[in-house]
Amino acid sequence: MKSTLSDRRAVWAFIAGCIAVTAGVVAHLPMFAMARSMHYRLAGMPMDNLMLGGMVLIVVGTLVAAYGLMPRNVGAQQAAAAQIEVAAPEDAPLGPAHWGLMAVLVIALVIDVMKPASLGFTVPGMISEYGVPKTTVSLVPFFALAGTVTGSVLWGWIADVYGRKASILLSAVMFVGTSICGAMPSLAWNIAMCFMMGAAAGGMLPVTYALLAEMMPSRHRGWSLVLVGGLGAVGGYFAASGMSAILQPIFGWRILWLANLPTGLTLVLLGALIPESAKFLLARGRIAEAEAVMRRFGATARTAPVPIVARAGGSQALRGARLYGKLAALSICALSWGLINFGLLLWLPADLVAKGYSVGVSSRLLAESALIAFPTVFVAALLYSRWSTKWALATMIALTLAGLLLVLRLELAGSGSPVLPVALLIVGSNGIIAIVLPYAAESFPLRVRARATGWVAACTKAGGLFAQALTISGITLSMGTSSLLVMVPTALSLVLVAWFGRETRGRDLRDLE
Repeated sequence: MKSTLSDRRAVWAFIAGCIAVTAGVVAHLPMFAMARSMHYRLAGMPMDNLMLGGMVLIVVGTLVAAYGLMPRNVGAQQAAAAQIEVAAPEDAPLGPAHWGLMAVLVIALVIDVMKPASLGFTVPGMISEYGVPKTTVSLVPFFALAGTVTGSVLWGWIADVYGRKASILLSAVMFVGTSICGAMPSLAWNIAMCFMMGAAAGGMLPVTYALLAEMMPSRHRGWSLVLVGGLGAVGGYFAASGMSAILQPIFGWRILWLANLPTGLTLVLLGALIPESAKFLLARGRIAEAEAVMRRFGATARTAPVPIVARAGGSQALRGARLYGKLAALSICALSWGLINFGLLLWLPADLVAKGYSVGVSSRLLAESALIAFPTVFVAALLYSRWSTKWALATMIALTLAGLLLVLRLELAGSGSPVLPVALLIVGSNGIIAIVLPYAAESFPLRVRARATGWVAACTKAGGLFAQALTISGITLSMGTSSLLVMVPTALSLVLVAWFGRETRGRDLRDLE
């Protein structure tokens, strides 16, 4: 009875926090509406008391919602969780629960990915409205990427303490709060909110992978991770570019920030369809709920972990040059992806506008390219699960390299259609990010698996930070020069993956020990 009352209080605290955050955002909308006659340009306008009160509500609401998500007796729960192992049977069939979870997580990742993807479409408008150079506006994506690095580390800890579902919901609440950037007159406040948005977005992605991996049968884990991650990446970029093409010509760049309000609330509502990890529920003593989740997903629980037994295939174990060679290959691949996704593609809309394309045309171009990339996710999942994990990744790197070559050719020619180069870049880069993290998780021994996968994930953001740091420092590179420079690590990663990469399809991961 006491436990039930405590859970009810937590639920009401979370609901109250969500209402407070939403009210705080709504308090900023009158300022946005009043600027209609100026095409929603707010730079330099003073913040009234209603907006200041709204900011207080957002901060307080976020803290109250986090309190509602916080479990009790954390120390005892962590000790209990260490003695519990939950695993799906190798031969468990996929049921409606598995397909439903994948569908919900795809929608969640689309919402998650579209937040940082929208940054590239806001840059031209911010440069125009604030009257600042490109180097100054580069602080916006730089701090957003710094937030993703912070979130990747912090949310891992939050997920262990709060639970997988709770950490996803916390990201959703922060998404709602950061939508006030759409009505913020100050560039400095936009930069600060970008850091918060980046932290929420960067933390949610690995947590989503972890939740899906814990719920899926082992033999379906690889392709499901690739499919869900790839659909989320392509869908998020398509949603961002589509919203920019449709809404930005009417409401200006700020509408892409205000969209965080309905999409964040959608993610909060989707939380009702996302199950909590069975291991977390068992550790909290919620046995009936844990058993219900395990029955839905065909999982079993045991209280003593099964030790890894030496196998006859020990000669296959990765060590020495093979281990570090593969780590270098995947790290450089992830770094190249970050340079492309958060460098070339982030500044591409502004570059196209500078070349004479309108904002609407450049946004439609990227939206159409993202639509072309959509089938790539299914192809990547099929190649990864049915053909080869190693060569599927190598193929996506090769497509990306071809896109970079065509961008260089377009820049040298000075004319021509950018559709094919952009399409190849988006197809290849989305294929890379859909495959590289699942492949990393399946490629390293247990003793270094988490650290290696985390390092590869960090490299995807490090590439973006490096790209934005160049811009902030005042180093201006043409798209052709940028493409040429990014081709070097991309080509190197292709060679290293081909040389050090190892086929993981159908292999028992214990062979790596």
